[in-house]
Amino acid sequence: MLGLNIAYYRKLNGFTQEKLAEKLGLDRTTISKIELATSGVSLDVIFEIADLFGIKVEKLFQFRE
Repeated sequence: MLGLNIAYYRKLNGFTQEKLAEKLGLDRTTISKIELATSGVSLDVIFEIADLFGIKVEKLFQFRE
């Protein structure tokens, strides 16, 4: 669910995977793997993502119906 939420907020904020990766100092493939849940992600990166999107980190872990 975390990966799907990151993808949701990324798109909502008009970021491509490449632009988000650039802002975070990561590779685009790393963002893709995070969104597809094929790779883990550190808490530091999760907090950076939430800050970049201007949301509370809890929103990245909320399940939507």
